[in-house]
Amino acid sequence: MTQGALIHQNDALILRVRLQPKSSIDQLEGLARDADGRAYLKARVRAIAEKGKANAALEKLIAKAIKSPRSMVSVIKGNTNRIKTVRIEQPDDTTQTALRALLKEPLS
Repeated sequence: MTQGALIHQNDALILRVRLQPKSSIDQLEGLARDADGRAYLKARVRAIAEKGKANAALEKLIAKAIKSPRSMVSVIKGNTNRIKTVRIEQPDDTTQTALRALLKEPLS
């Protein structure tokens, strides 16, 4: 069974992300799946994985891509792992549409 990368939960969206820090570019690369079939958004950031710098860069990158304030996007799980859980607070229709387009998958 596969699991989507984007889940609607109460007043927020929960996004599963695989982050590659210390990359040559800041970029969201679309949907991918791990060996167990779980979906995630592939992301790369130039920031190093030190003192939360890569996580902050990821939050900023996602916020910019979905045209949402940076304060509405936060890493809530996986602070020291490559696989992150990102919470997007109070998403409006524009935010949800941007995320679905980015992932090319329906909202779960």
